[in-house]
Amino acid sequence: MAAASPPPPPRAAPLVDEIGGRGGPILLSVPHSGRDYSPDLLARSRLGQPSLEQLEDPLVDRLVAGAIDRGVGAVIARAPRAMIDVNRALDELDPAAIAGRSGAPPTARARAGLGLVPTRLTGLGALWRSPIDEAELERRLAQVHRPYHAALATGMARLASRWSDVLLIDCHSMPPRRSGEANVVFGDRHGTSAASWLVEAAEGIARRRGFTVARNLPFAGGHVLERHGRPEEGLHAIQVEIDRATYCKRDARTPGPGFDRVAMLFEALVTELGALLSNPLDAAAE
Repeated sequence: MAAASPPPPPRAAPLVDEIGGRGGPILLSVPHSGRDYSPDLLARSRLGQPSLEQLEDPLVDRLVAGAIDRGVGAVIARAPRAMIDVNRALDELDPAAIAGRSGAPPTARARAGLGLVPTRLTGLGALWRSPIDEAELERRLAQVHRPYHAALATGMARLASRWSDVLLIDCHSMPPRRSGEANVVFGDRHGTSAASWLVEAAEGIARRRGFTVARNLPFAGGHVLERHGRPEEGLHAIQVEIDRATYCKRDARTPGPGFDRVAMLFEALVTELGALLSNPLDAAAE
C-alpha cells in the first residue's frame, strides 16, 4: 500500500484585501495600516517590531469598518508599510535600501528614509540590519505593490462602468498636531486628482462634525492619488489624513474616546459624497 501523500502546505494569507462593495460610486484605499509582520521581516529589523510600527497609520482599517458595512468597497494592505509602501511610486526608492545600488535618493521622501522601501526614521536611525537584494524587492512588488494598485484600478473601472463620476478615498492618519492646526487634512494634489467641488463637500462634512480642516498642507497626497485620480475622466481621488490624537490613546496603538466619532466621519463621507455622486451613466446620457 502506497504511503499517503503529505498534506499541501497551508496557503499564505493574502497581503492585500479586496472587499467588494454592494453599490455606490466610492472605493476606499487603506495603504498604511497593515500589521502582518512576518518572522523574516522582524529578523531583518535592527530595533524590532516597535520601531517598524511607527510607520503605521494605526487602526485606520478599523476606523473604516463602519463605512464598509454600509456597502462601500475597499482595498486594504495587510502587509506593513515597513515591508513596502504602496503609496510610493517605483522610482521613489532610496538606493541604500537595495544591495548593490548606489547614488542619491531621487525624491525628498526617499531622502527622508520614507521611500518605496522605508530605510530609517527620525530619532531611531536605520531600520534594517542590511539592505535587501533585488530578488526580495521583486517579491515584495509582486506580493503587495502590484496587486494593490491592480485592485484599485479594477475597482475604479468597475464603478466607472456604472457611474459618471466615481471617487477613491485614500485613508490615512498623521501624528498628533500642535494646538491650532487642523485635525483633518484633505489632499487633492493641489487640485489635480479630484474636482474642487468634491473636496469642498468633504471639507464641509468634516466641519459640520466639529473637526478643523485644512487642504493639502502638510499632506497633499502620494502615489495612490497620482496614479488613480483622473478627474477629467470622472475618476476622482482624495486623501484624508486624521490626527491620531482624535481617535487613539496616547500609546497611538489602542482606540481612544474619540474613536467612534472618527469612524462616524468616514461613514458620513462615504454616505454624503456617495449621494452627491450618484448619477448613473444611463441617467447622465438622457
